[in-house]
Amino acid sequence: VATFKLHWIVYLKYILFWWLFFPIIWLIQALFIEYALTTKRVVSKEGVISRNTEEMRLAKAETVEVKQGILGRILGYGTVIVTGTGSSYVAFKTVADPLKVKRHIDAELDG
Repeated sequence: VATFKLHWIVYLKYILFWWLFFPIIWLIQALFIEYALTTKRVVSKEGVISRNTEEMRLAKAETVEVKQGILGRILGYGTVIVTGTGSSYVAFKTVADPLKVKRHIDAELDG
């Protein structure tokens, strides 16, 4: 006799799920990123379940670069890239105060 459609609010839970799901995943991934500088090496570790670790001995490091876009300059973040001999490099992505990080790495390289 008659057919009725679902109200649009029914779909809201699916929209909200996907709207919240990806930011939560990105936040968890960001919490498991670790950058370190020791007296002998620079280390980058990333990953929750699978782990990606990059290390470079400071003795092999040749250059330290800072890359910042306009938004990075305004908000104070950037990428620090330590390039080693050959084609190897370690990148500290989206790090706070990249110039300070560069100064610390340069100090270890010079000292």
